[in-house]
Amino acid sequence: MTVSTELLHTLAPAGTLRASINLGNPILARAQPGGAMPYGVSVDLANELARRLGVGVQYMVFDAAGKSAEALKQDIVDVGFVAIDPVRGEGISFTSPYVLIEGCYLVRQDSPITANEQVDMPGIRVAVGKGSAYDLYLTRELQRAEIVRAPTSPTVVDTFVAEALEVAAGVRQQLESDCTRFPGLRLLPGRFMVIQQAMATPKARPPLAVDYLVRFVEEMKASGFVQESLARHGIEGASVAPPRD
Repeated sequence: MTVSTELLHTLAPAGTLRASINLGNPILARAQPGGAMPYGVSVDLANELARRLGVGVQYMVFDAAGKSAEALKQDIVDVGFVAIDPVRGEGISFTSPYVLIEGCYLVRQDSPITANEQVDMPGIRVAVGKGSAYDLYLTRELQRAEIVRAPTSPTVVDTFVAEALEVAAGVRQQLESDCTRFPGLRLLPGRFMVIQQAMATPKARPPLAVDYLVRFVEEMKASGFVQESLARHGIEGASVAPPRD
């Protein structure tokens, strides 16, 4: 794909690609010990995009998806990696998804809840990561259960345990990891949603920028780049999204 001067000024106006990286979702990115450069599929995509544009990359790292999305809305980053959601769409332009992730529920081993359909009941309190894709989704979908918001997605199960809540909601891989930290927990079968992770840019950016990112993501999926990145980082519980219609 040709990179024109106009496109470069549109996607990287500061001369460096400023990429919002969310460490709140371990499928997308993780922190290195000692504060070194983050790593993961979103970091790999940011690096490849910067390489193609012929510019350096600056990572703006956040511990929650809501904060990463807010940086996009405020136009203080050039690209980001967040889940597609209509609420976020008010200030963000999305590509089609590059990765699909399962949103699941977690309960205690002795909980009477055995199925996803039993969660939305009076007296049930559900821990979610504030501003996460599943927070936005469950805020719309749950009619009778109460939502309790943890500061970030990685602290959902900590909040669930500390406040003796009935259910925790999150990304399957994160919840499975938390089960090793807190014995006596189990995931409910299946999933309550599929989280569509996409690249994004501030809504204020011209269509030229969005069109380029859309084509970039489709090429990264079709070429095997996304699949190879997930495999290299040992990511399970996520799949490459299908081609755009």
